[in-house]
Amino acid sequence: MAWDVEGTKRALLDAAVAEFSERGFGGARIERISERAGVNRERLYSYFGNKRQLFEAVLADQLGTILDGVPVTDSGPAAAAGFAGRYFDACRTHPELPRLVFWEGLELTHPIDTETRTQRARRKSAELGDAVGGISERDAAELLLTIVSLCHAWFASPNLGLIIAGADDDHARRRECVTSAAEAVTRDLVAEFEASGSAG
Repeated sequence: MAWDVEGTKRALLDAAVAEFSERGFGGARIERISERAGVNRERLYSYFGNKRQLFEAVLADQLGTILDGVPVTDSGPAAAAGFAGRYFDACRTHPELPRLVFWEGLELTHPIDTETRTQRARRKSAELGDAVGGISERDAAELLLTIVSLCHAWFASPNLGLIIAGADDDHARRRECVTSAAEAVTRDLVAEFEASGSAG
């Protein structure tokens, strides 16, 4: 009987996503990941290498699924607002990604797989900038950072939200806060860019 390599890798990745998002990089244990997946450690090491490489694979998997999977549509400030709303929804469905990025920032000196992730972010910020129009490349990158940070914060720091705004029982209201903020920031960026152009 042939071994289902892709199925085994998927099971290991799913188990690793859960383990790393719950316990962070330092607290995660390869033994628990193997047990969750029902796969022995030797096979995990042969597919993914060491713990850091597995964490890298987990982040790449989540970013590919979530960030890349959220389209930018419409034009002008509505493009930023729409993207922010869809990304917020994606983070609510997959809160593991914001938590993984949060743990990475707390525990690791440097981000992992910087080159690939930087290229991914540049593609998404270019997509956002093209849709919005009338902003610089740098502004588009800052806009993407603002949207991602806003969305991640709700799910990476749930206790803060509970203390300040109460239980997360009004998803639509919180989503509206994020989309309104994204739209307002975009309008300001467009106005500044237009003003700088006319001044020149």
